[in-house]
Amino acid sequence: MKFEIQTAKSAGFCFGVGRAVDLVYQALSEGRRVATLGPIVHNDTVVNDLEKKGARIVSSPSELAPGETLIIRAHGVPKDISRKAIAQGNPVIDATCPFVARIHRIVEQQAESGRHIFIAGDPKHPEVQGIVGHCRENCTVFQNVSELRCLISGNLPEKLAIVSQTTYNNILWRESINLLPSDHPDLQVFDTICNATATRQSDADQLSRMSDIMIVAGGRHSSNTVKLFDVSSRNCPTWLVENAEELRSITNEIHAAIDRIAGTQNEDYTLKIGITAGASTPASIIKEVQTICLEFLTTIP
Repeated sequence: MKFEIQTAKSAGFCFGVGRAVDLVYQALSEGRRVATLGPIVHNDTVVNDLEKKGARIVSSPSELAPGETLIIRAHGVPKDISRKAIAQGNPVIDATCPFVARIHRIVEQQAESGRHIFIAGDPKHPEVQGIVGHCRENCTVFQNVSELRCLISGNLPEKLAIVSQTTYNNILWRESINLLPSDHPDLQVFDTICNATATRQSDADQLSRMSDIMIVAGGRHSSNTVKLFDVSSRNCPTWLVENAEELRSITNEIHAAIDRIAGTQNEDYTLKIGITAGASTPASIIKEVQTICLEFLTTIP
């Protein structure tokens, strides 16, 4: 049996995450004392490297040392967080992704105009918490279509706007929009899913439809990585691994899956393995995953 490995073109760091990570490395290279508000990225490999170079992780501005520079991660934060740090005299580097910052501006303007804001996303995710912090407490978060149905079944606000987390599932977003009443007197819909996220999910869907198995590389706490796993899992057996070591640990499991597929095909069949990675996954990990896939394929009889 022949083998083919294909990696999605959109796999890996997105612009916003790459920019945030670069800003931390730059601040460290300038000799600054640096703290990030939460992990700068949902990837332990990157976070551990930054910690070794001196970057601390804090959960609030009150934990900052005098003169320490606070870096706001790409997810963004509620409006009052940076104000607290500045009031304490701490320098602030705002690494909020421009696409997230756009949502902040939208919800601020909509809240000022008196609209209630519906936010599609995970209420526990820091990006969503940051968006909520710009809504003047005039918002409701829903995670899925079922929760939106419940909201619609009640009395909807007379003035309403809806946005989404940048990494929200594009299919669920379209379903949500179609549920909204077409006769609502004052409804504003803002499509705020990041283009890179939509492209990454679309690429994962297409690649997994052409593949026998898929490997998704990225952190389990990364919203966009989990979405890639969900999308790919609909089409073929899929594994989510955080790093190369984890992929090595499940080699036997993947071999077993390949054996099952091989047993249903003829000798001339080309088994296809697809690889994609979340926006928080550095190129080095993607390269290692590709290498390991090649290694364990060559050990299959």
